[in-house]
Amino acid sequence: MRFPRSSLGRVLSGIRPRPRSLHLTARGWVAVAGGAVVLTLIGAVVASIAPGPRAGAAASGLRSPGRAGTVSGRADTASPRAGQPSGGAGTRAVPAAAPARTAGPPATLPRTRTAAPRAGSGLRTSCLRVAHIGDSTSVDLISSADLPDPGERLPARYADVGVRHLLMDASGGRSIVEALRGQVNGYSVAQAWWNRGYRGCWVFALGTNDTANVSVGSAVGLTGRINEMMSVAHGEPVLWVNTVTELSGGPWSEANEQLWDAALVSALARYPNMRILNWAALAQPGWFLPDGIHYNEAGCAARAQAIAQGLASAFPLDGHSQARIVL
Repeated sequence: MRFPRSSLGRVLSGIRPRPRSLHLTARGWVAVAGGAVVLTLIGAVVASIAPGPRAGAAASGLRSPGRAGTVSGRADTASPRAGQPSGGAGTRAVPAAAPARTAGPPATLPRTRTAAPRAGSGLRTSCLRVAHIGDSTSVDLISSADLPDPGERLPARYADVGVRHLLMDASGGRSIVEALRGQVNGYSVAQAWWNRGYRGCWVFALGTNDTANVSVGSAVGLTGRINEMMSVAHGEPVLWVNTVTELSGGPWSEANEQLWDAALVSALARYPNMRILNWAALAQPGWFLPDGIHYNEAGCAARAQAIAQGLASAFPLDGHSQARIVL
């Protein structure tokens, strides 16, 4: 399945400004181990996890105590995750309770709470090959610490809807443009896979950190970031998971995430190969950890299920959905 390519090519050729940047890791403001998970799904899930170089501290210099997030699935010593930067190195602020949501974005992307997808729906996708690129909220979906049951993790959920071959790179603190030391940004991961011959469907679970970086002064705006990431798909099917938080202020505020989600909706007019999974309308308050950004076990399980079923809804066996925004 292939869509006509958009007339917009990559608009940020070679541009890599170095403004102040923010990176939210899988376990707070700490160093994390990056890596790629390469899976072949033939009946059962067979996972090969290749850890990448250990990422350094965020470019802003903000850190907090906590455990390093990994994609190896090993359970580390538990500790709370950081919520938002407090403005000083070595400190953090964890909200006592999730703040109320601000007003939603345009009506084209409803944020009204909807029921989570149920397992065993029978949905199947035409995407036999999938490349998934994500941040810390994807790391959690392959971690035994967050999802002890392998059947609830994202690779198994992808297999349930018919995905046979999966490339997955999930790294804490990831954005499309900026990168932690030793880390690869989202665009570069996708470009490397394309150059090595990957052809198939894409799932981009990125944007939470991008809109935070834009809010603190990045020279690359929301639209430019989306255009850059979409250019590497070369017209192949793309499912983009939108973003949501429970924070009322700071770089990762829900207001900033809504700006990102509205930019995704605007991009639909430029990219006929793109669909949006409206995760923001599915995420329930009880699924968030105290940081207001990451998810507890129930939230991770629901998110993995929603992404896989969203892929099947967006690109079903008969080709692609008429709806550009799927739940």
